[in-house]
Amino acid sequence: MTYTYRLLLAAPAAAALALVAVPAAPALADGPDQCTYPSKKYEGRPWALQRVLLDELWKQSTGKGVRVAVIDTGVDVKNPQLTPAVDVKSGKNFLDKNLKDASGNKIERGNENGTTDTVGHGTKVAGIIAARPVKGTGFVGLAPDATIIPIQQNDAEGHGTAKTLAAAVDHAVAEGAGVINISQDTAGAVEPAPELKQAIDRALARDIVVVASAGNDGTGGNVKKTYPASFEGVLAVASSDRNNERAAFSQSGDFVGIAAPGVDIVTTVPGGGHCADNGTSFSAPYVAGIAALIKSKHKDWTQEQVVAQIQQTAERSIAGHDRLVGWGVVDPVRALTEDDKPIEKPVAHEGFSGAQAPTPAELHLGETADERNARLATYVVVGGAVLVAVIAGGAVTVRDARRRARGLEPGARG
Repeated sequence: MTYTYRLLLAAPAAAALALVAVPAAPALADGPDQCTYPSKKYEGRPWALQRVLLDELWKQSTGKGVRVAVIDTGVDVKNPQLTPAVDVKSGKNFLDKNLKDASGNKIERGNENGTTDTVGHGTKVAGIIAARPVKGTGFVGLAPDATIIPIQQNDAEGHGTAKTLAAAVDHAVAEGAGVINISQDTAGAVEPAPELKQAIDRALARDIVVVASAGNDGTGGNVKKTYPASFEGVLAVASSDRNNERAAFSQSGDFVGIAAPGVDIVTTVPGGGHCADNGTSFSAPYVAGIAALIKSKHKDWTQEQVVAQIQQTAERSIAGHDRLVGWGVVDPVRALTEDDKPIEKPVAHEGFSGAQAPTPAELHLGETADERNARLATYVVVGGAVLVAVIAGGAVTVRDARRRARGLEPGARG
């Protein structure tokens, strides 16, 4: 199964949109087959969570009280880890009710509340954010007490449009979302119709953190803008690998704001169980989960401050921003613990290029040249006197020893 779905926009100057996942990885680390729904349960702790001290993280926040909108292919609530996480009443399906396939047959669009996901993409995204812990697996969402708003806006045939995406964003705002995750982008680097940006701006004005995937067209070093990730105020997320370097497929560009794990990402699938997948689609919800944790802990912080906190505490290889991983690879624990006060913008870390070099302290010798010469002369005089005394003392010692050998007392004449 591959995810290369194109969304045709209704506006004449519209651009195509695509779900930004790359071909699926093996279902499990030891499984030879591609992901199936439902799937086997992943028993261990996925690598992207192994590097996070979850107990320490959740002492700070679990995302309680924060609502995260997943605008995607729907969220399947049959997966036990998502059943208690999803607010079914707040969901909505924006796909056209009269959709037909190439043969003219009507397409089943799913539940009106957005809880049908035949693709699996949205269910994977939701799990990374807020999957509840259950026995038999080490996988869990980063914000296990956050609430998911399921919004179905795309499908396997790519029937979503810029208009429906804009409507989905507005619905998320109306339903009280604190964070919105959009794992979609435009193909061909064409900016979509203005209505999408207007909807994004309305969300930002309500202090909602908007997170979007940067895109998967980065192989070969390609650099291009993608939307909605490139809109001002949106936190664009690139993918990093196990070495905290940019994943080969991850889109680069000045618009990239942060990076997060996006290779062999284990998460929930429709019907139950887990599988692994790759793509910036799964890096974005990793960041959205962290945003939910911060918003839960700091309810009075603005969306700009939440984004700046995530960027400032990221792990970097250079002082500031670069086009590969933005401000670095996100560090969840640092983002929740190095938070004494909010910041408005990330800055280059002290000690890297761009920082001012420290001023060398003035060296005080404590004496002039004449004083130094006098001190050395004194050493010579004193040293000479000591040497004379040592020689004289040695001569007396030898003389006394000889007198004892002749039976005389030391000091006696003989």
